Amino acid sequence: MDHIRNFCIIAHIDHGKSTLADRLIQACGGVTQREFRDQMLDSMDIERERGITIKSNTVTLNYLAKDGKEYLLNLIDTPGHVDFSHEVRRSLMACEGALIVVDASQGVEAQTVANLYLALEYDLEVLPVINKIDLPAADVDRARESIDADLGLDPFEAIPVSAKTGLHIEDVLEGLVAKLPPPKGDPNAPLKALVFDAHFDKYRGVILQCRVMAGTLKAKDTIHFMHGGRDYRVDELGYNQFKLNPREQLAAGEVGYIVAGVKSVQDIEIGDTITLLETPADEPIPGYQEARQVVFSSIYPMSTDQYQDLTKALDKLAINDAALTYEKDSSAALGFGFRCGFLGLLHLDVVQERLQREFDLGLVISAPSVQYNITLKDGNEIEVDNPSYWPEPTQIDSITEPFIKASILTPDTHVGGVMELCREHRSESQTMNYLSAGRIEVVSEMPLGEVLFDFYGKLKMITRGYGSFDYDPIEYRPTDVVKVDILVNKEPVDTLSYLVHREKARTRALHYCERLAKEIPRHQFKIPIQGVIGGTVIARSTIAPFRKDVTEKLYGGDVTRKKKLLEKQKKGKAKMKQFGRVNIPQKAFVSVLRADQD
Repeated sequence: MDHIRNFCIIAHIDHGKSTLADRLIQACGGVTQREFRDQMLDSMDIERERGITIKSNTVTLNYLAKDGKEYLLNLIDTPGHVDFSHEVRRSLMACEGALIVVDASQGVEAQTVANLYLALEYDLEVLPVINKIDLPAADVDRARESIDADLGLDPFEAIPVSAKTGLHIEDVLEGLVAKLPPPKGDPNAPLKALVFDAHFDKYRGVILQCRVMAGTLKAKDTIHFMHGGRDYRVDELGYNQFKLNPREQLAAGEVGYIVAGVKSVQDIEIGDTITLLETPADEPIPGYQEARQVVFSSIYPMSTDQYQDLTKALDKLAINDAALTYEKDSSAALGFGFRCGFLGLLHLDVVQERLQREFDLGLVISAPSVQYNITLKDGNEIEVDNPSYWPEPTQIDSITEPFIKASILTPDTHVGGVMELCREHRSESQTMNYLSAGRIEVVSEMPLGEVLFDFYGKLKMITRGYGSFDYDPIEYRPTDVVKVDILVNKEPVDTLSYLVHREKARTRALHYCERLAKEIPRHQFKIPIQGVIGGTVIARSTIAPFRKDVTEKLYGGDVTRKKKLLEKQKKGKAKMKQFGRVNIPQKAFVSVLRADQD
């Protein structure tokens, strides 16, 4: 056990975690030069194209240190984006140490600080690494100051490297062996193993990634999931070394895979504790948390005959992604679809792109919303995330919405614009912490619903790309949220209804009305488009009708003849308006909802 090191790499998004992992894998001979490709641990095309890690991955490496001993290094890669912090949390539970990567040109960012606190929460030993020292803008001394001031770690322990060129990678490996502690655990105790990840293989079912905390697990053992309550027989286990490397057993301190005939990721809970059915452990491993969906949106196929394809596509995605939840939904305008729960906007974006790319589906996605808690006048409490189920205003006693504690790191030159942006998004409190020369942390408490649409994009624009953003959910607080209905020719369009704070209702209603007025073609009669709260109209646009000149054939004579023809036309228009239907084209929905997300 003294020759095992379990560690993960944590950092802010785009600070070079995946590139550093690539160099460590090459330095240990984890893959041949022929098999190597960039971002070895990122398996999805979207991860490669966007340069982000969405799903954590693991690999076991053999390393011969300078002291002549051979070590087993279990590297667990983690995502950097705030939406996937629950994956980071599970990965940290499986480790004793962490490499915390800091960009030499940008210094410590918000997600770096958040991940450090997570690592300290699980009592991990942290080794700082300063990456990208080959860049012209790199300032290693300033990065050391930032590590000292912002993270409270020893700046002289930080190892300067260039993950791109491979400079000083050997120092990182020696630092891992020397500074990070070996795992602890009794191989003879009752089995306790943490399931920190899983993926679906169409030939073998779900392959579990596990860290054995205590005890020993062998093939043919019957295992029991302590939270899920299910039992399975182990068919195969071993190390994950880019291909599955079977072993006879996994003992305390080791990280590996288990194949046990699990049919779907949704049959188990990631973060669960595995024990033996015959000699079970007394209690599960502490720290288990379920992934929480915070953003909800409805997904409809572009053409109704693709509904079955969408159903199959979501089933296949959910087999691999246990954090995606969905239930059937329907709309009078768009037909049948699904109401889905996501971990955040990036998760929504990734799921949408995978559905379009992997399954070739055209989609319409409704405006995302959060979950509100409503107390009714009869004393009942309900949770609502879908405008369709919003109760009548006369039945509502009080409403609360989720608040977050946002941490924004920005250069001091942009702090005024950042504070103004927070105020625009209904920030309730703001404090400033001076971290180091030229860098300020703005801590703000604000509603989660306010950061869903354009907050992150505006922050990057105001800070010229140097601002970083991280948040933690804190509590539900009272709010004045209303449901805005969009009426087309006095008929409500259920898909376009949305929930918003009262003071922002009119602005968004005007935006919806103006967009629809541009996209809906003209009819023979005038079409009013209105945004309403209850029975009160707060915004309106009008589509002018086609008008035929019925007086064109007149060549003179009495004015009463002209009036008579116009009156006849007026009656016909009124009758048409009474019986006529407005056909809203699909592109009108797409235009309104996409513009809303942009």
